[in-house]
Amino acid sequence: MDPRIFGLDPQTLFDTCITLVAMLALFILLSYLLFNPARKLIQKRKDFIQGQLDEAAAAKKDALAMKEDYDARLKKVEDESAALLAEARQKAKERAGEIVSEAGDEAHRIVARAEKEVALEKDKVRDEMKQEMVQVASLMAGKFVSESISEETQAKLIDDTLKEMGDETWQN
Repeated sequence: MDPRIFGLDPQTLFDTCITLVAMLALFILLSYLLFNPARKLIQKRKDFIQGQLDEAAAAKKDALAMKEDYDARLKKVEDESAALLAEARQKAKERAGEIVSEAGDEAHRIVARAEKEVALEKDKVRDEMKQEMVQVASLMAGKFVSESISEETQAKLIDDTLKEMGDETWQN
């Protein structure tokens, strides 16, 4: 028997080297056929996930920008509505002043018209009183004067009497 510990002879070493070379060739071949496609698949997956993360970050950034724009527009609309309300209140106050002024003017016109109507009514009553006085004077003159006085003389006497009494007597 051989005093070798492991039984390493040149044939075993040669077989071992060939097996190692075959394994290395097999590893390279399998690496090319199996590992590279798996690495490419993993790299594609990483790229896809990174793209999704980038898109999500961009979408979040856009959403924040849109929210800020929305908030700014909302603030602008609130400011515009407040300005419109203030303007409407101002116009309402002005219109209320115009209405009060128009009502005052209308009241003055009504008072003036009423005063004119009262003055016309007074004039009418004075004229009626003059007519009544003329009739009373005619009746009294008829009693005192005989029927021999003509109508012309009677009209002259009435006019003279009215002139003597004056307009001041009839207007009071």
